[in-house]
Amino acid sequence: MSRTVWTVIGVIVAVIVAWFLVDVVFSLLWFIAKLAIVAVVAVVVFFVLRALVRPSDDRKSIEQ
Repeated sequence: MSRTVWTVIGVIVAVIVAWFLVDVVFSLLWFIAKLAIVAVVAVVVFFVLRALVRPSDDRKSIEQ
């Protein structure tokens, strides 16, 4: 009887620990994915702003 109780308690503790670990891992992965998306958007915005700020003389010389 005592062995069964400890087995049930062990299973409950294992599920709680696994739930916590999965939550932490997915939170970390989502954070990394958001950082990657932000980096890509920042690079695109940087090049768009650089193209808009560039003097018109430079644009004409590049087009020719």
